[in-house]
Amino acid sequence: MTTDSKRPVIGIIGNRSILGDDYPVHASGVTNVEAVSTVANCMPLVVPTDPQVVSVPELIEACDGFLFTGGRPNVHPEEYGHEPTEKHGEFDRARDAVALPLIRACVESGQPIFGICRGFQEFNVAMGGTLHPEIRELPGRMNHRMPPEGTIEEKFALRHCVHFDEDGVFHRLLGETAVMTNTLHGQGICCPGPRVIVEGRADDGTAEALHIEGARGFALAVQWHPEWNAANDPVSRVLFGAFGEAAHAWAQGHVRPALKIA
Repeated sequence: MTTDSKRPVIGIIGNRSILGDDYPVHASGVTNVEAVSTVANCMPLVVPTDPQVVSVPELIEACDGFLFTGGRPNVHPEEYGHEPTEKHGEFDRARDAVALPLIRACVESGQPIFGICRGFQEFNVAMGGTLHPEIRELPGRMNHRMPPEGTIEEKFALRHCVHFDEDGVFHRLLGETAVMTNTLHGQGICCPGPRVIVEGRADDGTAEALHIEGARGFALAVQWHPEWNAANDPVSRVLFGAFGEAAHAWAQGHVRPALKIA
């Protein structure tokens, strides 16, 4: 890994939430920040996802890459042509308004982007795909949601296998055709967008890993949470390490796809 004194800046796309009873904040999980800093070797910067305070051109100018994190609110179904229902859950239209155009801009420019959980779903919607509001209700699917009880370690424990396409980006990057992952999501991909290549699937067929076809730079996303225990998990170390290498290359004026790692 590069050890430049000035680390690239990774904009962490966080969420608007409420601290206490009524104090709104823009926030991201500590594990996202730690994974960017210690594993990707970049400087984490939590981004307030509100189009009234930030713009896509400003973010692109300020950052060398972006991490699209998980979050309780879901992408609003109007973004992919569906009517909202009770099953679609909570929404964050301000994050939609920042994240979706930012993904499209980075895909075209080559600026590195990495999607996690909701971020995985944002990649698909940004590229013209659709989502299932509750995949556990589909025939043959397992419940991918966070366990309702247990310690935080138990909730983020490895729970199912993800199988990668032979000789795809994830197989070549990780050196494995199957890995164990955690799972903490209710929604999932219905129809992939025209440029969305699903390369990883759970045993029940649920989409778990994707890349964007024709993206100039690093543009990968996973449905699980690799930020959890990222420094010790071998899969997470590779993913965040590759993301960090792409950000270092971008900061030095170069575009680096996912598999061109120094």
